[in-house]
Amino acid sequence: MKSFKTFFLSVSVAALVLASTAFIRARSANKINSDNKGFAVVELFTSEGCSSCPPADELVAKIQKESAGKPVYILAYHVDYWNHLGWKDQFSNADFSKRQHDYANYLRLQSVYTPQIVVNGKTEFVGSEEGTLRNAIRASLQKAPASQFDLTILKTDKKQVSLKYTVEGIDKNTVLFVAILQKAAQTKVMRGENGGHTLSHVQIVRKLQRALLNGSSGVENITLPQGFDARNWEIIGFLQNTANGAVTGAAKVAFTNELSAGAAGAIKNADY
Repeated sequence: MKSFKTFFLSVSVAALVLASTAFIRARSANKINSDNKGFAVVELFTSEGCSSCPPADELVAKIQKESAGKPVYILAYHVDYWNHLGWKDQFSNADFSKRQHDYANYLRLQSVYTPQIVVNGKTEFVGSEEGTLRNAIRASLQKAPASQFDLTILKTDKKQVSLKYTVEGIDKNTVLFVAILQKAAQTKVMRGENGGHTLSHVQIVRKLQRALLNGSSGVENITLPQGFDARNWEIIGFLQNTANGAVTGAAKVAFTNELSAGAAGAIKNADY
């Protein structure tokens, strides 16, 4: 009897250890992996006029916070096709609606919708699906990038920023997109589906500029959007294949707090 009790106790302890290990692994798997090989460009299409969008905005804010220091690049595009339903989104832009339609063509979708997320130009889903987003980011981080891409600020003043880029591993269909982003903002919505609510936003794309690549390096000059503030804005650049929509490389660069000629700073997508 004593031997049986000892055996039973040993089995119980082993089962408890295995269960605890599985629980720890499950919790770890739900977090963004810090041992990164690749990158994840997360493009959210949203609108202040859409009642389904605030949960997606909250989700990307959560991901943005926990992925600090990792190669996860979040861009929130506010589309303009909700503006006729009672509330005009101050961050909306027809160019962002066009970009979403371009993805519909790349991904062979019947229509566009909000909130929608596209990861690395290849995977799309409803923007509030947290598990799907985490899985897409995790898969992207585990895959080595097809291209190498660095971005550096050469000069900034109150009206314009000059960027130097270097690239490797691209083909003839690859173009450079540069997004000027406002890191955070709040809006008190007065009308429409979100009327009476105060909405919080992160990584708001205020301008998106496309540039043709000229060799392995070059300089791109970008006029800064109205309301630009170096303390609360940043730049994300990414390479995209115009034949299939795949994003093959990305980098982020921060503005210095004080604008000055020669202000420079860069974060390489492989340096996290």
